[in-house]
Amino acid sequence: MATFLYRLGRFSFRRRHILAFIWVALLTLAGVGAASAPAPGTTSFSIPGTEAQKAFDLLEERFPGMSADGATARVVFKAPAGEKMTDAENKATVQKTVRELADGSEVAAVADPYQARAVSRDGTIAYAQVTYKVSGMELKDATKDALEGAAQDARDSGLTVEIGGDALQAVPHTGSSEIIGIAVAAVVLVITFGSLLAAGLPLLTAIIGVGIGVATITALASPLDLGSTTSTLATMIGLAVGIDYALFIVSRYRAELAEGRDREEAAGRAVGTAGSAVVFAGLTVVIALVGLSVVNIPMLTKMGIAAAGTVAIAVLIALTMIPALLGYAGRKVRPAGEKSKLLGGGRAARKAAEGTTKPNMGTRWASFVVRRPVAVLLLGVLGLGAAAVPAASLELGLPDDGSQPTSTTQRRAYDLLSEGFGPGFNGPLMVVVDGKGSADPKALFEDVAGEVKGLDNVVTVTPPAPNKAGDTATVTVIPDAKPSSATTEDLVHAIRATGAELTAGKDGQVLVTGATAMNIDVSEKLNDALLPYLALVVGLAFLLLIVVFRSILVPLKAALGFLLSVLAALGAVVAVFQWGWLSGLMGVEETGPVMSMMPIFMVGVVFGLAMDYEVFLVTRMREAYVHGEKPGQAVVTGFKYGARVVTAAAVIMMAVFAGFIGSSESMVKMIGFGLAIAVFFDAFVVRMAIVPAVLALLGKAAWWLPKWLDRALPNVDVEGEGLRTASDRDGRKDPDEDRELVRA
Repeated sequence: MATFLYRLGRFSFRRRHILAFIWVALLTLAGVGAASAPAPGTTSFSIPGTEAQKAFDLLEERFPGMSADGATARVVFKAPAGEKMTDAENKATVQKTVRELADGSEVAAVADPYQARAVSRDGTIAYAQVTYKVSGMELKDATKDALEGAAQDARDSGLTVEIGGDALQAVPHTGSSEIIGIAVAAVVLVITFGSLLAAGLPLLTAIIGVGIGVATITALASPLDLGSTTSTLATMIGLAVGIDYALFIVSRYRAELAEGRDREEAAGRAVGTAGSAVVFAGLTVVIALVGLSVVNIPMLTKMGIAAAGTVAIAVLIALTMIPALLGYAGRKVRPAGEKSKLLGGGRAARKAAEGTTKPNMGTRWASFVVRRPVAVLLLGVLGLGAAAVPAASLELGLPDDGSQPTSTTQRRAYDLLSEGFGPGFNGPLMVVVDGKGSADPKALFEDVAGEVKGLDNVVTVTPPAPNKAGDTATVTVIPDAKPSSATTEDLVHAIRATGAELTAGKDGQVLVTGATAMNIDVSEKLNDALLPYLALVVGLAFLLLIVVFRSILVPLKAALGFLLSVLAALGAVVAVFQWGWLSGLMGVEETGPVMSMMPIFMVGVVFGLAMDYEVFLVTRMREAYVHGEKPGQAVVTGFKYGARVVTAAAVIMMAVFAGFIGSSESMVKMIGFGLAIAVFFDAFVVRMAIVPAVLALLGKAAWWLPKWLDRALPNVDVEGEGLRTASDRDGRKDPDEDRELVRA
């Protein structure tokens, strides 16, 4: 591995014009593809294998004209104080609005509140249901403007009017905080490298990599049915790992220069050593992201694969474009310890000449941990354990209009409907009765409606509405509790159990669907998939790390440390987004259940990112250990060369993730916060404190590997031992001799 990457690094350095042309051409090609791609259509949200999805598919088959996947809007009217919606003037206003709403080419149907009995018992609130032929993302701006214009006309008549549903859903934006995150990354790079040019290289390559990845996703959005969240996630992870991977290679390049190597040789060695760590770190991230496909939720699978592709691009750019750009930079990228004159260059050299140079912060911290491993270990574990306590109260769900900020018309419509019709009205359940094989379908429909009406926590059950063939009917059930409550979840299970009893031994089935039932099924599916997914991802990465570190205990310690950090991060997410701690600071206007996919998503992404720091930091320790240093001293040496860079990488990754907290999309906001806090816990508590403490306690046992397994494992030489032996053993510096000796 190291030998191949060494050659690749030197080739990229020498043939920099070719490499630069290739990457610019790929960026241009992806950009042209994105610009010429058709606008993405509706993003389907299907959950194969769930009852709610089966019912939805049955509706598509048996009720072809009902536009089951079309956008909906609930225009909610509230009469002024002392008046009722049944008053003649208010009724005339509503009926005029209904006629305006029906006048549109994309409108499938509009239900008049007075004919559909959509007026509250006290007569103060009514609503008109609008169904469209296309999804909310496909609605034309003119259609949305007409919807808002009709509502405004009714407001001008004195009524309170709000609009719920997905017809007015907007494409999420991340806000200016994303730019702030990149700016913080730039500042950290300048401080780390002491050079504006060296700091600019990781930023440039990361932006090019993300540009290629996101442009490709945009170009393929329509044929592959990719949503807006897919490109946002790819941007988030691509920027973070792209900057970090380039940072490690540039840092190693500067270290090689400081040892007196010429620039081409330094580039080859940087890619051969740090590049090997980049490959394996990137591979763990890719495994974690692609592994999301085992959950069998297409949207999550597409998000994971798209983000994994962006990570793969980041790895390739770090291995090829970084050495090419270093070739262009020449002497402007200085050896480690030297800074440009603008940033204080020359002071390090003067201190060295005066003999006043003291050990760096990483060396001092590692020495302290090696002296006090038990205290540091206990403090780190107890601290993360305390942060993880809120995770015991984790409640899962998917967002609806009730989780929107109170400033939005969707949330105000949600509150008005709850006020007029009860909290369960915002989460109606649709019971689909399939009587195609039944001897008396009509009797089956009536039996189901009657039994469901007698269940607890049911407010209203509509009469069965059969299709034209008369073999399938829908029954709408209004629960007593709000959509995200445990009471509503119990009701869904009760309806399904009742339906199974009614159709036992008969031809027919009873299915429950609707947004609320779909959310419940998604949560259960994700919960069931969490442990298998965790076992798959951690198991594969564990085997990979055994190959990298040639040790049993080091990968085991890495996996256990990851579990601590991810539990602590989940605890922080619960505290902020569910309990409301620091919600104002984070811009969380409405607390509620944590999104169902958050735990499994965090497990995948955080594990991949956690292994980044494990590989980058511990490979330096192993490199020192295999070259003869004692275990404790190897830990200190690893921190001497790696702590500053790993710290910078973690701060950069935190800044990039935190930049997405400003997103208007609640899912993106939660993911941004969760990943940022997880990186903090993993990098600064687990990798910087718990890892050196455990390695200091284990001593030589940390690097133990059974002899039979050592012989069976391939030697990937992540530490670049083959390179060092070949070129340094006899003091040779000639690159051609290096290659011949490596081959030998």
